[in-house]
Amino acid sequence: MSDLNATAAALLGLLHDGPATGGELVAGAEERFGAFFSVTRSQVYRELPALNEAGYVRLGKQGPRSSQQYVITAAGKKAFKAWVAADSAPDHLRSPLILRLVHARVLTAKQRQNLFDTAKAVYTEQVDVAKATSKAAEDPVSKAVADFDLAHAKAALKLLDTVAANS
Repeated sequence: MSDLNATAAALLGLLHDGPATGGELVAGAEERFGAFFSVTRSQVYRELPALNEAGYVRLGKQGPRSSQQYVITAAGKKAFKAWVAADSAPDHLRSPLILRLVHARVLTAKQRQNLFDTAKAVYTEQVDVAKATSKAAEDPVSKAVADFDLAHAKAALKLLDTVAANS
């Protein structure tokens, strides 16, 4: 099913583990994909009705505070498997940091320095978390993903150093 986008596929992948509410899917996405694929609350709540309309999920039990569970259907499992098996295409990097750096010329020198300093703190923490995650990984795929996150964080720090040195 080539019409499945990456966010919809991420949600179907999470629903393979069992029924979940939108809030549980947001939390699960952050836990499982947070290092490499962001899924926002608004994306989840935009995708779920579309997945339901397409027949890829169905409504499950009503939860507390009117939360709605979603359950993956056989068609959803088939669409997800087709998406996972499809030929890969280049990733499209979507980095708010890089977007800010590209436009940092509109900032004062002090504001730019604050941008650099706060971003360095974020990515330094990401390095530490990725190292710990890699060390604690119980399977080769989880370790490889953590190592990728580590390399990404180190690349962001190098980028920040380069841009700061030339600003």
